[in-house]
Amino acid sequence: MQRLVVAALAAAALSLSACAPAATSHGEAAAQVAIDRPPLSELAPVADPRSLEGPSTAVLADAAVEPVLTDPTQSLPVTVTSHDLTGDVEVTVSDTARIIAMDLSGSLAATVWGLGLGDHLVGRDVSTTFPGAADLPVVTGNGHTVNAESIIGLAPTLVITDGSIGPVDVVQQLRDVGITVVFVERSASFDGAADLARTVGEVLGVPGAGEQLAQRITSEVDETRAQIAALAPEAASERLRMVFLYLRGTAGVYYLFGSESGADQLIAALGGVDVAGELGWSGMQPLTDEAMVAADPDLILVMTGGIESVGGVDGLLADKPAIALTAAGQHRRFVDMADGQILSFGPRSAGVLDALARAVYVPDPAS
Repeated sequence: MQRLVVAALAAAALSLSACAPAATSHGEAAAQVAIDRPPLSELAPVADPRSLEGPSTAVLADAAVEPVLTDPTQSLPVTVTSHDLTGDVEVTVSDTARIIAMDLSGSLAATVWGLGLGDHLVGRDVSTTFPGAADLPVVTGNGHTVNAESIIGLAPTLVITDGSIGPVDVVQQLRDVGITVVFVERSASFDGAADLARTVGEVLGVPGAGEQLAQRITSEVDETRAQIAALAPEAASERLRMVFLYLRGTAGVYYLFGSESGADQLIAALGGVDVAGELGWSGMQPLTDEAMVAADPDLILVMTGGIESVGGVDGLLADKPAIALTAAGQHRRFVDMADGQILSFGPRSAGVLDALARAVYVPDPAS
C-alpha cells in the first residue's frame, strides 16, 4: 500500500514540477565542503524552541556519500524481481559496468555510491547532486521527466529506478533497445532507506555490501534520533507543531505533505508533532486557507528551491495571508533544505536529520 502512495505522490510531484525550473542543486552546492561542527550531544537545548525567531537553512555537514567498501566483489549474473507497475517480472542482471540509477529524490544513485560502485554510474537525475556524481550527464529533462534519448546515448548496461520518474512506459521501453531495466520498491522512510540498500545490493550482486550499508544507515539514524531527543522538549505539549509544504511558485503550486509522504518520518524523528497526521491528512493535500489555519504550525519545513520560487518567506506570507496568521508565520519560522536532500532517505539520512535538528533547535544554524 505504501508503495502505491509514494508512487502517487511522486507522479503528482512530477506534474507539479514540470512547470518549474529543473531542481539542480538549490543550495546543495554550498554544502559540498565538509563543515566542522560539534556533535548534537554537545549542544545546549533551547528552553523553549517556540521562542526562536526567523527562518533557518539546514546544511549537511558533509554532502558526500561515504561508501561502505571501496571495491566490493560482485557476484553476477543475478536474477531479481523487477516491480514494474504492470506487474512483477523476473530480470537477470549480468552487466553493471554502466549504471543509471534514477528516482525523484536521488536516493538510488546515492545508494549505488554508498555500496562502493559509484564509479559505475554514467548518468544522473537532477536530484543527484552529491560530490562525485554532480558532474555526470543529466538524463532527466524539465522537472523530472525521463529523456530516453539521453539515456540510450550513454549506452547503460543497467537502469535502476523506482517508478517515481517517467513516463514509466518510456522507461520500460528501454528494454526494447537491449537495456536491462529493474524497478525496485522504495518507501519514503528511514527503514525504507535500509531496505533499499539491501535491494540495490542484491541487484548489483553485492548483497554483503548491501547489508553493511543498511546496518550503517539504521545505526546512524538511531544514534542521531537519540541525540535529537535530548534537544527536543520532553513534554508533548511543548513540542513544535510542524508541517511540510511543497511549493512551486512559478506554477502556482502549494501542497501540504501528509502521512506516508516522508514528511511524517522527518517530523517524528525531529521530535515534533506531525500536524498533518494529527488532522488525518495523507499523501499530498492542496493548501487551503482553512487547512493552514486549522494546522496552525509552530514551524514549517520546505525545500530550498520551493521557498525561493515563491519569493522567499516575504513572498510566501504576502501571497498566502493565512500562513501569516499561524504561529510559524508570525515568527517567520521556516526551515528549508536542498531539494535533493530533505526527503532523500538514503545513505545520508542521519546527516539530513542532524542538519535539520540544528536548524530547528539551535539559534545559530552555523553552530
